[in-house]
Amino acid sequence: MITYNNQSVRRQDRLLDEERALELLREAEYGVLSMVDADGQPYGIPVNFVWDGADSLYVHCAPEGRKLRAIRHCAEVSFCVVGRVHLLPSQFTTEYESVVLRATATVCQSDEERRKALRLLLQKLSPNDMEKGLRYTEHSLPRTAIIRLHILEMSGKQKRVGKKNFKN
Repeated sequence: MITYNNQSVRRQDRLLDEERALELLREAEYGVLSMVDADGQPYGIPVNFVWDGADSLYVHCAPEGRKLRAIRHCAEVSFCVVGRVHLLPSQFTTEYESVVLRATATVCQSDEERRKALRLLLQKLSPNDMEKGLRYTEHSLPRTAIIRLHILEMSGKQKRVGKKNFKN
């Protein structure tokens, strides 16, 4: 299972509990994948993702491109998921919740794992169109790469102003 480690979070008074952090992994529609490319340049990109319920996230992409080149150069990546956000302009602050992962990225080679990841993505993002989505998956499998982010560590942080819950 995932190591939930908030020791490096500077503001210990703003820790997000592990249960809510896992909910964000399960429910959030996208996160930002951050990498370093072969030229030493930082590269971050928002992507759809799905959590496997254990220790990995899956991301789909084209079978070539900057993302894959960066992962081949350095498999250590960071992934950030932002949950609820509520801007409080008159108080000059923002309520938020976020999870940051440290992970190792690998490109999935087996068709079995690639299909599993795409099925999980469909269940999360297109649950009402599974039949059509599975057909589309088979058609697009040759031109789709799947990246597995093996989660090494995760931390979570939040800011709430007052005792109230976030507005939805």
